[in-house]
Amino acid sequence: MTRVGVVTFPGTLDDRDAARAVRLAGAEPVSLWHADADLHGVDAVVLPGGFSYGDYLRAGAISRFAPVMGEIVEAAGKGLPVLGICNGFQVLTEAHLLPGSMIKNDHLHFVCREQVLSVENADTAWTRDYSAGQHITVPLKNQDGQYVADEATLDELEGEGRVVFRYVGWNPNGSRRNIAGISNAAGNVVGLMPHPEHAVEAGFGPDGADGPRTGTDGLGFFTSVLHSLVG
Repeated sequence: MTRVGVVTFPGTLDDRDAARAVRLAGAEPVSLWHADADLHGVDAVVLPGGFSYGDYLRAGAISRFAPVMGEIVEAAGKGLPVLGICNGFQVLTEAHLLPGSMIKNDHLHFVCREQVLSVENADTAWTRDYSAGQHITVPLKNQDGQYVADEATLDELEGEGRVVFRYVGWNPNGSRRNIAGISNAAGNVVGLMPHPEHAVEAGFGPDGADGPRTGTDGLGFFTSVLHSLVG
């Protein structure tokens, strides 16, 4: 069975939700502690949301130096699929696995809502079960969710098809060019601010076409990586 590591830093909140999403997708979740210097043979890694190390200094800045991140950076360079969700996305930018940075929302308030996203790139390890242009709905909850980068970097992301998700209907945090998620050049590392792990099981997710709390649009992230790993 495919084994997907889920990292827990001090202050992580959504590790159990991510592990449940992995399990529902048909893989085995493997707990990885921030102090681990070994990825225990996992086939992919999820960096879940929360407030790692209390978000002191700035979101994700301390986590970047955790022993487990040294292992993840090295493995990602060799093709290991890595997904960073919310705080995990912030950690990926701090670790320079993804370009740009995350700063406070432009309205300076925490936001929590159901968010529609457009799938811009369905060819990454974490999005192959979606279609380009597809709209999905997943929860969003953040305070430091504004994605920023210089114009040259933004143009490069656009030109190389590395903008993976955009906000639809409303930009909830002021992110440049409505960017909600991006990938590295190889497509094995993806980061996004919204939370797909909270939209994987009917009865507990966003409202969907079949009624209240029926939305499961986030499950495709976790099935995508399984299909990517088996070719």
